[in-house]
Amino acid sequence: MEKIINENKQGQSLTLDKKEGNTRKLFIESYGCQMNFSDSEIVASILNEQGYNTTQNLEEADLVLVNTCSIRDKAEQTVRKRLEKYNAVKQNQNPNMKVGVLGCMAERLKSKFLEEEKIVDLVVGPDAYKDLPNLLAEVEDGRDAINVILSKEETYGDIAPVRLNTNGVTAFVSITRGCDNMCTFCVVPFTRGRERSRDPQSIIEEINDLWNKGYKEVTLLGQNVDSFLWYGGGLKKDFEKASDMQKATAVNFAMLLDMCANAQPKMRFRFSTSNPQDFTMDVIEAMAKHRNICNYIHLPVQSGSNRILKEMNRLHTREEYFLLIDNIKRLIPDCAISQDMIAGFPTETEEDHQDTLSLMAYVKYDFGFMFAYSERPGTLAERKMEDDIPNAIKKRRLNEIIALQQEHSLMRTKQHIGKTEEVLIEKLSKRSDQHWSGRNTQNTVVVFPKGDYKVGDFVNVKITDCTSATLIGEAVGYSDNN
Repeated sequence: MEKIINENKQGQSLTLDKKEGNTRKLFIESYGCQMNFSDSEIVASILNEQGYNTTQNLEEADLVLVNTCSIRDKAEQTVRKRLEKYNAVKQNQNPNMKVGVLGCMAERLKSKFLEEEKIVDLVVGPDAYKDLPNLLAEVEDGRDAINVILSKEETYGDIAPVRLNTNGVTAFVSITRGCDNMCTFCVVPFTRGRERSRDPQSIIEEINDLWNKGYKEVTLLGQNVDSFLWYGGGLKKDFEKASDMQKATAVNFAMLLDMCANAQPKMRFRFSTSNPQDFTMDVIEAMAKHRNICNYIHLPVQSGSNRILKEMNRLHTREEYFLLIDNIKRLIPDCAISQDMIAGFPTETEEDHQDTLSLMAYVKYDFGFMFAYSERPGTLAERKMEDDIPNAIKKRRLNEIIALQQEHSLMRTKQHIGKTEEVLIEKLSKRSDQHWSGRNTQNTVVVFPKGDYKVGDFVNVKITDCTSATLIGEAVGYSDNN
């Protein structure tokens, strides 16, 4: 299988697998969470066996697929604009091109997509990608095709992904699918179904294969990784029905982290995303135990107000969240923590907003992802709550949250100045082709002069300066992890 290195529109290196004998061309774009990007690699692998090689040239594609996100209205509008672009290409340059919609938006809208977007030939939900060969056969016969049935078992653990969006150094490995938490603002349980976990052995096999191919860092992915629980198959909610033997040999997330770290001691491991209500002490202890598990946790809180957390059906309080933060900092003093925050959730008062700001002041996150509330069709919040916060107030509160986060981010990056830190080189810096860009264990971007180093090297870098998002330094030699 031939490897081709290209550049995508973000300037990231792409490794595209070309299977000899394949004559059809697949163009695939992904939007939204990291899981969508991981799923696109699974789709590319399935279609690779059906005669499709990937291409970065939209105009020459036989099949165009867009992997969609429904978490916010803006994400859906972005997809619809891309469909307009595909339509223009199909009308003016490539009339035989077929177009499909994958992912959460496909699951949410189902057959309605075929009615609304006349260009779309097939609609495929997140659990139906193995059915793509049959669906494409229907399209070839001139029929629209749709499969958005959610599975209680599918994990794609038997699919070896084609690495699409990679630098050859870092990779995603999916460990769970679905979510049982039913936050009132979130569509994920409706678009990705119930929680189920992947066989740990298949995860370790994929990690070992990545190491053998030269990868140096893996991010374990799931809508809620802390809920990982393997007892031989089945939904997490059915664990109590398992046999005594299944329960005795079950593997939880902390145990999986331990297995991964031991399987490849020189490979770095990260994970995303966590849920505070499921984040347990044994996970913190596993992180503290292993040097190759990165000191970084993305720990969405969404609000600092107990009243709003209850309205969101977040099954933790701010006090419980503080205790979790305290335990993390006690066992992993230099652990970086990032957040998701929603401004302007229904009924949010100024007091609730101040609670959010005070929570941020307590934690002082390294960075975060902050949004104004966007009502999502089908969620409990959309069905039961009035979106009653005016946009101007949402925007003002969001700006205050962002300003405080920027202040904390700069404070956190300044704490690195003068330290020497291990950095994994991932790519050229955006600022200069004479500088490398990589990340330290805390997931902060580090930029430094190239010297004689190369992508994939672990390098010790002395930090000399910073912005609120980037560390700047000088390499002082290879780390002992090479």
